[in-house]
Amino acid sequence: MEGFVKVAKTGDLKRGELKLVEVGDERVLLANVGGQLFAVSEVCPHVEGPLSEGPLEGEEVECPWHGSRFNVKTGEVTQSPATEGLKRFAVRVEGDDVLVGPA
Repeated sequence: MEGFVKVAKTGDLKRGELKLVEVGDERVLLANVGGQLFAVSEVCPHVEGPLSEGPLEGEEVECPWHGSRFNVKTGEVTQSPATEGLKRFAVRVEGDDVLVGPA
């Protein structure tokens, strides 16, 4: 991924919501935590579950397939069975545009 890519509008994601976006060939999960936007890999590293279909509770998203939990701010695993964290991406807001770029 080179540079930043526009993936959404600020109004697309309310506090406590998740959104799946695609940047090139990568599935990226946008999360709105307390009005701040964070971006991590959308695919659970355990068995490739869709994190965008799981619940967001505070700073943690839960994989709907096997219950692994991840901190969306840091990408760290907070509950097994996953042992590998999520890739993080930088997020930038320009006007109403949300852009995702390399960490």
